[in-house]
Amino acid sequence: MRFTTCGRIIATASTSLFNQLRISSRPRQVALSLVCANRNIFFVKRGFSVSVTMPTATGVYGSFDFRKVTPEELEKQVDALIEEQRGAYDEIAALNLDEVNYDNCIKRLADLMCLRATKGSPLDFPQHAATDKLVREASSNAEQKLEDFDVEMSMRKDIFDRVVAYNKNIGTKGLLPEQKRLVEKLIRHGKRNGLHLSEEIRVEVKAVKKRMSELSIKFQRNLNEDNTKLYFTKEQLAGMPDDFITELAQKDDKLEVTLKYPHLFPITKKCRVPDTRKEMMTASQAKCMEENTPILEELVALRQKQADLLGYKNHAAYILEERMAKTPEKVDEFLATLSDKLQILWTKEKEEMLELKQEECKKYCYEFSGSLDYWDFRYYMNMVEECKYAVDQNEVRQYFPLEKVTSGLLHIYQTLLGLKFTHVPDAETWHDDVKLYQVEDSKTEEVLGFFFLDLYPRDGKFGHAAIFPLQPSCEAVDRSRQVAVCAMMCNFTKPTKEKPALLDHSEVETYFHEFGHVMHHICSRVQYSMFAGTRVERDFLEAPSQMLENWVWEKEPLVLMSGHYKNGEVLPDELIEKLAKSRKANAGGFNLRQIVLGTFDQKIHTRGKADTKSLFAETYMEVMGIKTIPDTNMPANFGHLAGGYDAQYYGYLWSEVFSMDMYESRFKGEGILNHEVGGCYRAKILQPGGSKDAVELLRDFLGRDPTHDAFLRSKGLKA
Repeated sequence: MRFTTCGRIIATASTSLFNQLRISSRPRQVALSLVCANRNIFFVKRGFSVSVTMPTATGVYGSFDFRKVTPEELEKQVDALIEEQRGAYDEIAALNLDEVNYDNCIKRLADLMCLRATKGSPLDFPQHAATDKLVREASSNAEQKLEDFDVEMSMRKDIFDRVVAYNKNIGTKGLLPEQKRLVEKLIRHGKRNGLHLSEEIRVEVKAVKKRMSELSIKFQRNLNEDNTKLYFTKEQLAGMPDDFITELAQKDDKLEVTLKYPHLFPITKKCRVPDTRKEMMTASQAKCMEENTPILEELVALRQKQADLLGYKNHAAYILEERMAKTPEKVDEFLATLSDKLQILWTKEKEEMLELKQEECKKYCYEFSGSLDYWDFRYYMNMVEECKYAVDQNEVRQYFPLEKVTSGLLHIYQTLLGLKFTHVPDAETWHDDVKLYQVEDSKTEEVLGFFFLDLYPRDGKFGHAAIFPLQPSCEAVDRSRQVAVCAMMCNFTKPTKEKPALLDHSEVETYFHEFGHVMHHICSRVQYSMFAGTRVERDFLEAPSQMLENWVWEKEPLVLMSGHYKNGEVLPDELIEKLAKSRKANAGGFNLRQIVLGTFDQKIHTRGKADTKSLFAETYMEVMGIKTIPDTNMPANFGHLAGGYDAQYYGYLWSEVFSMDMYESRFKGEGILNHEVGGCYRAKILQPGGSKDAVELLRDFLGRDPTHDAFLRSKGLKA
C-alpha cells in the first residue's frame, strides 16, 4: 500500500475496527466508496435488513461513475448508512449478557465490518478521484462523518461488554483459527480503546480520537487540492529533453510546470540549472506548510495524549504493540544499525557527487559551494547512474510506453499467480481514462475480484501512487463469498498526439510494486473483512509488493514489458545489463534518506511534541550531512504521517528485509516466472491476508525463519 522522499504513502487511519487502508506509494517516489445506484436489493439476516446496491459488474456493488452523483446524494447516502449501522449495533448492545453467542454477536459484528467497508468506500473514495470539486468536498465531508461514527462505535462499552461476556461464558474452544483470532482481536482492540477503563477516561479518549480523525482528513484534503504552478523560460529548463519541453503548457513567454510527479521528478533529475532545481524543490518542500504544519503538530500532541490516557509510554509504544517490531527500542536499534552500515557507502557516494558537481559548475560557470545542496540530491544521483553505469534514463524510457508495460505486467502477474485478467468494456468509472478489469482463477474460472486502473494526473486527483481497497474479499452477510475490488491510483505522464505515455524505469518499478498491492488485496481468501487482503501488520504490508519490484531488474520480465514506441524493439541486452549493474547505485544515499524519515517519525512519536520544521532539519543534517531548504517543512506534505503510517514509516525498510529473503530464497533460485513457486506465494503469503501473524506466513513460504542476509547483500553490504 505510498509517498516518500521520493516517496510512498498512505493508509487512512480509521479509528474503527474496520479501518479502510490506503496502501501507498513506493519510497523511491515519495514516497472507499459505493455511490448510489438506481435500484437496491436487501439482505435480511437474523432480524436486520441491509441495503446493498446492484453491481455495475457481477460482484461489484454500487456505481463508480462519480460524474452521475451529486453532493446532496452523497450526504443522504452517508446519513442512511450511519443510521442503518447504528441500529444494528444497538440491537447487539440490547442482548442480555447470558444470551450472547457467536452468531448474534461475533458473527454479526463481522458482518457490520464487511458492510461498512463495502458500502462506505463509494462515499469517501470520490474525494481522491472525482472530477467535480463539489463532489470531492462532499466526499471528504462524508469521510469525516463516517470516521466520527467509527470512533463512536469503537468506543461503545456496551458492545465490548458483550464480546467479553461471550469469551467468558462460551470461550473460543471449538472455533476455527480465524474465528478465534477475530474474538481475540475484538477484545484487544476494545482494550486499546480504553473500554476497560473508567467512563471519564473513555470520554477523553473518544474526544481525542474524533479530533485526530478530523485533522488527518483535513491534512490529506489540503494535499489533494494543492495546485501550485511554477513558470520557467526554456533556458531555465536547460538539460531537459525536447519532448518534455514540447509537452508543457505555455503562459505568456514561459512554460508552466506543476509539482506533480511527471514534472517534479524529471526536472529535479535532469535540469542542469541549479536555481531552477532549487525553486522546484523549495516549492515542493513548502507545499501546504502553512496549513499542515499546525495540523501535524497537533496530531503529534493528541497521539501522545491518547497514549497517556491508555497507559502507554508514548504513541510509538502504543502503535508498535501490534506490529512485528513490537517496541520503539527495537525500531531504533534497527534504524541505527542500518544507518551505521550505510554511512560507509554514503561517504563514497558524496565524494563522487561532489566531483561531478565541481566539474559541472566549472563547465557552466556556476558557483561551486564545496558541498551538496538539498536540491542537488536527485540530480546527482541520476548523473552517477549516467556517468558511472552509462544508464541514460531518457533512452531507457523510449522502450517503456505505458500500454506495452501494462500488457507485459498483466501477462507476468497472470502467469506467475495463476490468474486471468479481462478488461470490462463500458464499465461505469469516474473518468474516461479509467479502466476496469475482472480477475479469475485461471484453473477454476472463479471470479476473485476487480481492479480499476487510474494512471494519469489531473487536478484534484490523489497526487501520489496508492491502492484504495473498495470492497474486501470475505464472507458476506448471507455467507456467500464477496469478491474483492480496489482502485490503483498513479500519476504517470499522459500521452500526446505525437507520442504515447513513456515511463522511466523507476516508474515501471512503481507500477510493478503498486500492482503487487492489487494482487494482495484480490488474492486473499479470508472469512472476515478484518483480515482481508492487505490488513496485515503494517511493518509487513510492503513486503509482498517490494518483493515483486525485483522483476523489473531481470531480463525475462523486462523483455515482456518493453517495446520501443517507434519500432517495437525490446530493451537491448546492453541496456538491461547496465540497469542491473546500476541497481546498487546510490544505495547509501537513497536508503539513508529513508532512515531520515523513519527516524524523524519515531522521534516525534516518542517525544510527544515537536517543532517539526526544526526537528526535520536537525535529523536530515544528522543522517545525511545536508542542510534542508530555509522556510520549508517537508513533514507538512509527508502524507504518511497523517495517513496511517504514524510511528510506522520504518516499515518500508523493515519489510524489505523479508521481501529480499523471499525473492532470493525461492524465486531467484527456482525461477522468477515459475508458476509453481508463484502458486505457493499466492497460497502462503497473499491468500491468508492478516488471518495469521506475518512471521507465520514467512515460515510457511520459506520453510524456515526469515534472515536479513539477502537484504544486506541487496544494499551492497556484507551479511
